[in-house]
Amino acid sequence: MSDFAQIRLLEALLFASAEPLDERGLAERLPEGADVAALLAELQAHYAGRGVCLVQRGGKWAFRTAADLAPALSVEQAVGRKLSRAAIETLAIIAYHQPCTRAEIEEIRGVALSKGTLDVLFEAGWIRPRGRRRSPGKPMLWGTTEGFLDHFGLQGADDLPGIAELKAAGLLDARPGLSSYANRAEGDDALVDVEEPEDLDEEDLERRALEALSGPRPTGARPERDDEEEPGLF
Repeated sequence: MSDFAQIRLLEALLFASAEPLDERGLAERLPEGADVAALLAELQAHYAGRGVCLVQRGGKWAFRTAADLAPALSVEQAVGRKLSRAAIETLAIIAYHQPCTRAEIEEIRGVALSKGTLDVLFEAGWIRPRGRRRSPGKPMLWGTTEGFLDHFGLQGADDLPGIAELKAAGLLDARPGLSSYANRAEGDDALVDVEEPEDLDEEDLERRALEALSGPRPTGARPERDDEEEPGLF
């Protein structure tokens, strides 16, 4: 098969796929010995400057509309459910400190997570279990997903904005954390969020998270480790 035919096939595979594809998955559909990286680079150059571009998100490739056309393509519509402040803070902590446990999230925020905070993010496909920490109780570790990277237009966690960028965009709140959202005391005067619904079952979340850990991993996925002790981004 000629190089042009291989690029046509590659283009069709990416266009027809509902999800971003990694190079290993593409190589399985191309003739043996095809230089997938070179073909992707040539296809990306071909679409550069067009209304649709070939982009890499989290190690996978997909067609996306050009970023500069976003204002013309945006459509206002009613949102069924908006993430609460508690959920947004939890997502930010996981993104910047992954992998981290629920206890570590609570320590950073200064309040206990209410029922459903992690469940909402898990259902949205933005966080997933990353194994268990080798400590008493073996708490579950949480990290962001490729869907999170794709939704926010990030190639990897290293592309998350820094403090200076957040301040410049006016996204850092100078108010004290505990005064910026409602909370109440329970038990031994422990503060808990009250923004999340109380009817979400965290035992069910634990069960589904364990199923995700034991289920088949997608092609090209990073192998899970039983213990992720190193802090920071990856």
